[in-house]
Amino acid sequence: MDEQGLPTNTPEPQPRAETAAEAFARLDDRVAELDGRIALMVRAVEHMAAERLNIEIPDYNPTLEKANAHLAAIHKRMKAIEDAPALDMTPEDIGARIAAAAHKAREADRASVQQVRQSQADAVQALHQIIGNARTREQQREHLWWSIGGGALAGCLLWSVLPGMIARAMPEDWRWPERIARRTIGEPSLWDAGSRMMRADNPESWRAIVDAAEMRRQNREAIDACEKGAAKAKRSVKCIIKVEARQMVQP
Repeated sequence: MDEQGLPTNTPEPQPRAETAAEAFARLDDRVAELDGRIALMVRAVEHMAAERLNIEIPDYNPTLEKANAHLAAIHKRMKAIEDAPALDMTPEDIGARIAAAAHKAREADRASVQQVRQSQADAVQALHQIIGNARTREQQREHLWWSIGGGALAGCLLWSVLPGMIARAMPEDWRWPERIARRTIGEPSLWDAGSRMMRADNPESWRAIVDAAEMRRQNREAIDACEKGAAKAKRSVKCIIKVEARQMVQP
């Protein structure tokens, strides 16, 4: 069998007893360590005190004054709200105030509506007056045009009659009627005016006159000789003339 697996009866070794010198030495080490820690703590506390002395504390007086001013304003507003008569009003009082305000508003609306109606009535009346004046002016203008037309027509009639009456009253050798007729027709001479009037009044007679004049012009020598023979014989004589053929105008 293996000897290591078997229990042994060998006693355990006892620790060595510490001597007094060793104990004091170890105590001195611990005291020295504590002194170092205490010195470190003292330096830290001194440093913190120095830093607190160097800290600049801000001046809070302006901020406090502003806060006091705001508090005073809030107090004033709260006092005004507290003293407001609305807080002392009952629901019945509030209802009465609302009813009075509604009645006043309705009265104002009624007055506005009445004013608008009156304005509309005035506008309609003014429009009727304008229309009436326009109709009156239109009638006056129409009457004026009728008067002008009647006056012009009367003037034309009078001018067409009066010159003839005056011309016929003048001496005959002045030939005023003939001159008025020539000027009215627009011909340069009395002969041209008379020819035009005869041609317009009776074209056949005017044609006969023209043919006779043309025949006399063509047979002037023969007719002159016949006239001399008749004057010498003191009686009518035969006269031979030449008549040219002319184209007959179909009616």
